[in-house]
Amino acid sequence: MKAETIAVGSELLLGQISNTNAQIISKALQKIGIDVFYHTCVGDNEERIKQVFKIAMERSDIIIFTGGLGPTMDDLTKETVASFLNLPLVLDESSLKKIKSYFDKRGRTMTQNNYKQALIPEGSEPIMNKNGTAPGVLLKFCGKIIIMLPGPPFEMEPMLMESVIPYLSKLSQKTIFSRVLKFYGIGESLLEEKIKDLIIIQSNPTIAPLAKMGEVTLRITAKAQDLETAEKMIQPIEKEIKDRVGEYFYGYDEERIEEIVAKMLISSKTTISIAESCTGGLLAHKLTDIPGISDVFDRCIVSYSNKSKQELLRVKAETIEKHGAVSEKAAAEMAEGIRILSGTDIGVSITGIAGPGGGTQEKPVGLVYIGFADLRNTIVEEYLFNGCRDVIKHRAANAALHMIRRMLETTG
Repeated sequence: MKAETIAVGSELLLGQISNTNAQIISKALQKIGIDVFYHTCVGDNEERIKQVFKIAMERSDIIIFTGGLGPTMDDLTKETVASFLNLPLVLDESSLKKIKSYFDKRGRTMTQNNYKQALIPEGSEPIMNKNGTAPGVLLKFCGKIIIMLPGPPFEMEPMLMESVIPYLSKLSQKTIFSRVLKFYGIGESLLEEKIKDLIIIQSNPTIAPLAKMGEVTLRITAKAQDLETAEKMIQPIEKEIKDRVGEYFYGYDEERIEEIVAKMLISSKTTISIAESCTGGLLAHKLTDIPGISDVFDRCIVSYSNKSKQELLRVKAETIEKHGAVSEKAAAEMAEGIRILSGTDIGVSITGIAGPGGGTQEKPVGLVYIGFADLRNTIVEEYLFNGCRDVIKHRAANAALHMIRRMLETTG
């Protein structure tokens, strides 16, 4: 079965809000074995909604609308679908009762335009909305399944999961299961080259690479009669990929590097302190986002100025004069200084040039040094990141997290 989503709302096209509904719906449909082939976004315009609906009816078995079910004049989804299919809109008494109750409970007066939310195309069924006034619609027409859901995700998602997915799962005879492998330290092109033969012969399971923010992911997807079979189909492909590029592998699916590092620190009872310059506390923010990190995280000093590096971290004036604040030597002394000051097992430092200004030919924008110090030794790694200021900061913080991960893996 082929499905597609149609998001209705000019605010989406204007970039005022993101179309997160498409992602939520696609993930839910994948789990019950329904392929989503298209995502469409259209403004609050009857003619354009008809155009995209016409295309969807020609190519998809399941069409899921989100948005355009409100009480105002620019909420046109039901009216447009009914008009295109030559179906009258009829009053659904149960929906009207629910809408009236919604206003009564809040001590508000129901206005006349809210009555239109209780109108649904003839022959369709309402989908109850527990969190708002707009009911959804389920319509079977000429072998197609047309579903209309409200736009706000906090209304749409419960209706999808509690009503739509159980209904559609009865029609699907398969399940789709995906596992995402996450890699760091290898580019998308090189990773693809190392598994090129696997990609060429893929059919089921399939392999899809994706690069973002300095890391690469591989999504392995299998379609089968049940979840257990799909998982077993993925296992040999996953093993073969890890045998080839396992040195760069660090996690699965939705795992974030900060979660992985935090778990490693907590489980090994390794205490940590951080000294940050160009990242302005971003590394500390990522780690302190993880519950339980207080057991091992001692402190972070944002030593942005040269003066603070010398006063708080004991970076030598000679080091800054001779090598500069953005240097291997400064990063090493920052990491050692924060570790000694806090008495933690490890100290980590970041110093660099985030831009857009401040770079030179010798030290360009994006140059970052990351230091790691423990009781045994001090290690500094040099990076040259591209991108805007925010991207460089995030890449530097992520690189520091991966450095901590590798060091913890090495020390056991």
